Amino acid sequence: MTWYLPFTFMESFFFLLFVVLYGGYLFRIKRLAHQFSQKANAIWVKAIIRSLYMALLVVALLGPSFGAMTKEIRTNGKDVYLAVDLSQSMHAVDVPPSRLEKVKLELLDFIKNSNADRIGLIGFSSEAFVISPLTYDHSALELYIQSLRTSLAPPDAAQLSPVLELALQKFRGSGDNRDTERSKILVVFSDGETFGENLRGPTLALQNQGVHIYSMGVGSYAGGKIPEGRRYKQDRDGKTVITRLEPDGLKQIARRTSGDYFEINPNLSEMPRLLSAVNAVKSEFRQTKVVEVAANKYLYPLLVALFLIALDVLWTLQVLRI
Repeated sequence: MTWYLPFTFMESFFFLLFVVLYGGYLFRIKRLAHQFSQKANAIWVKAIIRSLYMALLVVALLGPSFGAMTKEIRTNGKDVYLAVDLSQSMHAVDVPPSRLEKVKLELLDFIKNSNADRIGLIGFSSEAFVISPLTYDHSALELYIQSLRTSLAPPDAAQLSPVLELALQKFRGSGDNRDTERSKILVVFSDGETFGENLRGPTLALQNQGVHIYSMGVGSYAGGKIPEGRRYKQDRDGKTVITRLEPDGLKQIARRTSGDYFEINPNLSEMPRLLSAVNAVKSEFRQTKVVEVAANKYLYPLLVALFLIALDVLWTLQVLRI
């Protein structure tokens, strides 16, 4: 037999307290009976009952475990890759303090409130690269997010095809064959400018893998200037470059994979809606494991103790005749 809890000083103290207090009560009754020239033997019946249910209560508290029982353990899984546009246009200040800095702040909040157990981070411009693979360590992921900057990526216009292809590759090789049953989500943060080639092929491949894509458009339709040193970025003709939110490509990839499109603009952040949508995606993975555990039989001594307590309350004995 094993015990769920050890017999500690606390149990010893209360058991000793019961013995001292109840022993004092018995001594007083016996002395009183002696004064009246009576034996008071009936008191020992109550003493045995009370001592027995006190001991049974302690036994039930400690949890006697014997025999074995099987227990089924189920775990859920959800993998999320966060893809962040690191092209120069993300420096635009139409969304203060800048598009990229706003995304970083929102991502930190997303990680704290997401129900995904593994989250990874991808950066992209004309190329895509993994900054952090899927990880359970969300504290480390927060450090990666805080270090995001456009200098990590080539200084070219953003292309979405590379990030879709990289996400597909990583989701396919994210672990053992059981991971094919995990929920897979890709969240893209970008201003949507210059996505170039046809996105139908990689989007369809992700859809076939069961990946949900959610996209977050960052910027304003009026557009904003891109700081470059002490001035603003200019084109070859010397005109100030204005970068604007272009949501069409972002909406397209989300719609094709049963995802949704959201925005962060100067007046509104739909990050709470994005978080709710991601959290609402059903965790499809069910890892079921059957293990043998010792069966806690606390209920049996507890039921006997309760029966004896009821008997003690309902059964009255006359100890002294005065």
